Amino acid sequence: MADLFDRDEPARTPAATAPRPLADRLRPARLVEVIGQGHLLGPDGSLSAMIGAGALSSLIFWGPPGVGKTTIARLLAAETDLAFEQISAIFSGVADLRKVFEAAALRRRNGRGTLLFVDEIHRFNKAQQDGFLPHMESGAVTLVGATTENPSFELNAALLSRSQVMVLKPLDSAALSTLLDRAEALEVKKLPLDADARAALIDMAEGDGRALLNMAEQLFRLGGDPMGAAEMALRVSRRAPVYDKSGDGHFNLISALHKAVRGSDPDAALYWLRRMLNAGEDPRYLARRIIRMAVEDIGLAEPEAVKQALAAAEVYERLGSPEGELALAQAAVYLALAPKSNALYRAYGAAGEAARKSGAAAPPKHILNAPTKLMKEEGYGAGYEYDHDAEDGFSGQNYFPDGMKRGVYYLPKDRGFERELAKRLDWFAKKRSEKS
Repeated sequence: MADLFDRDEPARTPAATAPRPLADRLRPARLVEVIGQGHLLGPDGSLSAMIGAGALSSLIFWGPPGVGKTTIARLLAAETDLAFEQISAIFSGVADLRKVFEAAALRRRNGRGTLLFVDEIHRFNKAQQDGFLPHMESGAVTLVGATTENPSFELNAALLSRSQVMVLKPLDSAALSTLLDRAEALEVKKLPLDADARAALIDMAEGDGRALLNMAEQLFRLGGDPMGAAEMALRVSRRAPVYDKSGDGHFNLISALHKAVRGSDPDAALYWLRRMLNAGEDPRYLARRIIRMAVEDIGLAEPEAVKQALAAAEVYERLGSPEGELALAQAAVYLALAPKSNALYRAYGAAGEAARKSGAAAPPKHILNAPTKLMKEEGYGAGYEYDHDAEDGFSGQNYFPDGMKRGVYYLPKDRGFERELAKRLDWFAKKRSEKS
């Protein structure tokens, strides 16, 4: 790897001599200096193969913050001799896009292509995303979009079909450690940390290289003797959790919580619950989702589960945060340890499909009320047997539409309270068979 300091000294203009953040000063100058994305830029990486073949297509970089999306895009332009244009979907509008496309078209007429890097591309609306298509198809621009959100949900199908999605991974501990080594080389001094504090700093970055370097920059300014992990945590402004309550972070974490409960792991359930609460999730939303878990994944295997979930929601309303959040934790643990069954969930879906297919079928006349003489003459209620008057309180009559095969939707699991319900179902089925 090339020495980071063997670079041409920039012209000493006011802009060149102005203070620059450590993360900016350490930005790689070549693709071989990019760390943590070997699956894309290593010898067998997909981006390396494109560059080697001289066939760079439009790309969508999908990954968390601080993993090198902007840097790689800029270096790709240099590697392929494309003019580099950068815009942000947050700050750019139609007029900005028009100027970029006009400049790209002019370059193309002069024999040079343009790599257009669009940060936060998912924030452009459908019409704006469609605006890229003709310029991509004409070859005026090679689009490289960056997004922290799932492209499948946030980007138009037409745009995705003309691009390759490249997934950038969070930086692992080895990559983050290399970043700290580079920072120390650039600053020509060691971070004032002992080994445990250095490891803790890497953990605090959570895979975000930019966040790591920002924290390291604070520590360089502090100087002094090496400090331990506890002191370091007090001295460094820890980065806020990466979490967008309407985006991927939200859906990923609630999915993790739901699956931990379904998987009967109370410790994992508590962990994801705290992750969401720490990130600012609305506890009322979590209360609603916990109720949903009770009816979807537990159901009648443990009828008490939904009561616990409802009680937790009510306790939260009475106490608020943070005391009421403990009730949500209690419900999450109870649900995680409850016997699981999706029998009712499946039965509801199966009944819905049957209802859709036979939605015009009328109930059998013997179970219809006959409040008028005409309805009695038409046979409404004729032959109905009052179950309370029947032996064992069960008449065994048919309650499905005439001509419709009897449906069997609810199939209880051999777990929890549903074992008892399965016995009851078997008894009713036997009686029904005897009476028919």
